[in-house]
Amino acid sequence: MRPPQGWDHLPFFQTDWPAIRDRLERAPGWLPGPDRLFAALQATPPDRVRVIILGQDPYPTPGHANGLAFSVAPDVALPRSLRNIFAELRDDIGAPPPTGDLSGWARQGVLLLNTSLSVPPGDAGRHATWGWDRLARDAVAEAQRHGPLAFLLWGAHAQKAMAGLPRPQDLVIATAHPSPLSARRGFFGSRPFSRINDWLVTQGRTPVAWAA
Repeated sequence: MRPPQGWDHLPFFQTDWPAIRDRLERAPGWLPGPDRLFAALQATPPDRVRVIILGQDPYPTPGHANGLAFSVAPDVALPRSLRNIFAELRDDIGAPPPTGDLSGWARQGVLLLNTSLSVPPGDAGRHATWGWDRLARDAVAEAQRHGPLAFLLWGAHAQKAMAGLPRPQDLVIATAHPSPLSARRGFFGSRPFSRINDWLVTQGRTPVAWAA
C-alpha cells in the first residue's frame, strides 16, 4: 500500500495516510483491497488529468469495486447508477463503453476518484470519516497545477467535497446524482460528455473517447 508515484508528495501522505494505513492493516477484508486501493491515482498521473469525476466510496459488494469511481470489474453487471450513466452517455454521444470497467477513461486522463478509498463489505460509508477526503482535495489541487480541468460533479456530496477548488479557467458541470433516486432531477439530459469534449476542443486538447 505504498503511495502512488507522482502523487506521493501530496501533504495527505505525510499527515493523514500513516493513521489510515494503520487502521486498514487492522481492519478485516475491506474493499477494493490493497492491490487496488490507489488504482485511480496509479492509472492517471497528475500531469495527464483533464477531467475529474468524483464518487463517494467503493462499491461494498465483494468483487464489484476495482478502485475507480463508478467503475466495476469487466465481468460484473452494471450497478444502477452506472446503468444510468451509460444511458445518458448513449443519449449524449451515441455509445457507452463495452463493459462497466472504466479503465479506458482513466487512461485518457479522466481521474475517477472516490472521496473515500476503502469500505468494509456490505457497509457503505463506514470509512468516510477516516480522513480520506483530504486526499481528494490534495489530488485535485495537484492536478490543477498542470492545466485547466473539467469537473463533473454528480450530486451534493461531490459538489460539497470540491467546494472552493474550481477556478475560473476550469469547467464545472454540477448536476443531480445518477442514482435511480435522483437521476430524473437533472442528471438525465445534462449531456455532460459532449459538453466536456466541446470544452476540451476549445482548449486545443483531444476529446475523450467515452466509448473506449
